[in-house]
Amino acid sequence: MNKNVILLVFLATIFSAYAQKNKDVLMTIDGKPVYSQEFINVYKKNLDLVKDEKQKSVDGYLDLFIDYKLKVTEAYAQGLDKDKVYKREFEKYRDQLSRNYIYETQVTENLALEAYERSKEEINADHILIKVGYDASPQDTLTAYNKISEARARALSGEDFKKLVTEYSEEPGAAKRGGALGYFTAFSMVYPFENMAYKTKKGDISQIVRSSFGYHIISVNDRRPSSDPVIASHIMILIKDGNDIDAEKRINEIYQLLEQGGDFSSLAKEFSDDKNSGAKGGLLKMFKRGQLRSTEFEDVVYKLEVGEISKPVKTNFGWHVIRLEEHVPSKTYEEQKEDLLKRIERGDRSKVIESSVNKKIIDKYGVTLNDYMDDLKDHISDDIFRRKWELDTLKGAENKLLLNIGGDKKIYFNDFLNFIVNNQSSIILIDSKEQVINNLYKLFESKQLTEYFKMKLEEENPEYGAVVQEYRDGLLIFDVMQKNIWKKAANDTIGVRNFYNKVASKYQWQNRVKGTEFSGSNKEILEKARKLLTNGMISEKVKESLNSGQKVNVLITERVYESGDSNLPTDFKFEKGISEIFKVGDSYRILKINEILPATQKTFDEVKGKILNEYQGVIEKEWMNNLRKKYNVEVNKKQLKKVKKSIEK
Repeated sequence: MNKNVILLVFLATIFSAYAQKNKDVLMTIDGKPVYSQEFINVYKKNLDLVKDEKQKSVDGYLDLFIDYKLKVTEAYAQGLDKDKVYKREFEKYRDQLSRNYIYETQVTENLALEAYERSKEEINADHILIKVGYDASPQDTLTAYNKISEARARALSGEDFKKLVTEYSEEPGAAKRGGALGYFTAFSMVYPFENMAYKTKKGDISQIVRSSFGYHIISVNDRRPSSDPVIASHIMILIKDGNDIDAEKRINEIYQLLEQGGDFSSLAKEFSDDKNSGAKGGLLKMFKRGQLRSTEFEDVVYKLEVGEISKPVKTNFGWHVIRLEEHVPSKTYEEQKEDLLKRIERGDRSKVIESSVNKKIIDKYGVTLNDYMDDLKDHISDDIFRRKWELDTLKGAENKLLLNIGGDKKIYFNDFLNFIVNNQSSIILIDSKEQVINNLYKLFESKQLTEYFKMKLEEENPEYGAVVQEYRDGLLIFDVMQKNIWKKAANDTIGVRNFYNKVASKYQWQNRVKGTEFSGSNKEILEKARKLLTNGMISEKVKESLNSGQKVNVLITERVYESGDSNLPTDFKFEKGISEIFKVGDSYRILKINEILPATQKTFDEVKGKILNEYQGVIEKEWMNNLRKKYNVEVNKKQLKKVKKSIEK
């Protein structure tokens, strides 16, 4: 049974914001109230899905609604809401849904607008990097900061920046390039670096900025309006084993073929070492300056006219000849907004949003943190440095409060200890145990704040809460049906077989014919085929005589047709021999009937799927009868009359 199909039926309704605020109780199930407004909303939304006309009345639909509620009630009674697979799938969905609410904030909108405005300008810069991770010890951090400060002071005093790059920068290959980054724009660099670059004027040295790579200073050489995106094709020859001469010779030979009128696309498919683009005739995805990690390539492309082919050019990837295909006009903000929001969510700008959300939670609900370092630094052994620390009971940890969010979510030391065990594999190893614990705590706190946000969102946002509750119940209904109906029926092979024996008489084949079908779009050719068959030519020979070379005029297929088949003419004769030509859609057909199959009962294997489905229905009916006996359902007749009047308006 397809879970998505089941959920579609049960999740068709989004309860309105006032559903739970309406306290008119339509019924109770073992004393638990079910409100009238919930039923009204479900009825109005799902009425078109009901096939049985009798069930479209309020009374008829009420039975379906009661069944729905009983299934949910039974799922909870069987503890299916505690199943690990259920919880994982539900949490995955809730995470996806809550992100829509988290990211639809003014902070996100501001980040998108900022990125759009920055994308209109390109910056050319050099930089110096002193490596130090966010997880570094205070001493290592201070050492790195002092070093970058020294480099900046010398740059500000007028010393040559590229010389300082050679002396200070720890970026691989920086000395060779002089720290050059070429032209870049929004999303090209990590966000803190990008921020500082756009704050620095042309010709200036930036303030010190820290990123995930370490400390940087940036020398801004140029700022210019961004170029429109382009689409280009290329043919690339790799420099193999450092043999530049052979690669250059090869690209020049290809260039000569192009000069002599050779087809660019064909040559790219045959010779390009970039197999991804080569398969598409050399075509690359649309790009802008700063996106290809090759300023040489970009510089050549932006000097070409549309359709013009460059002379061979060498980049850090190899040798190329390039053809400019198109200049693409830049999109408006509204046209780019969806893509910008996705890039923000995937990139390091999302940390800005996470920080904003966490701050909002702290400001709104309040957070109390108890000191944890004194208790944990001695308790957690040095095994943490090998990512192999095992949970060791800390006296009172299960009852000792670590964090209190909003006064109603209490998190204990033991929760954090379990988090450390499960997440130590992802930590960056550093010398300071205190720093390791602090870094893990930051992750833990952020996770707890996010969980609290989701919990409060469900309580405080009725629309979100209704959608989450629907999905929660829908998954439970699927699981309870899977356990009590579908699997039970599928595993009861004897029961299914016995059920077939009881109902087999209603599953009958009508008269059928079995034969070889000839089909094609040309009626004249089918007439030739019919003549050849009538004259006794065997099927394969007919096919060979009518299909010439690569052209297929006739297809042959072994078929079984039952009386009343919609593809057969109403006057089709069920007798051995060659049929008249008949038409199905745009295809003409002839059936060479080899055998007449008389009406007979369908075998178990022929109707197994239908039998299983029908047997499931029998089991479900019996199960629902038992649920109605198990749970006390009381309908408020007076309120039901009000519901009917409300619906009839």
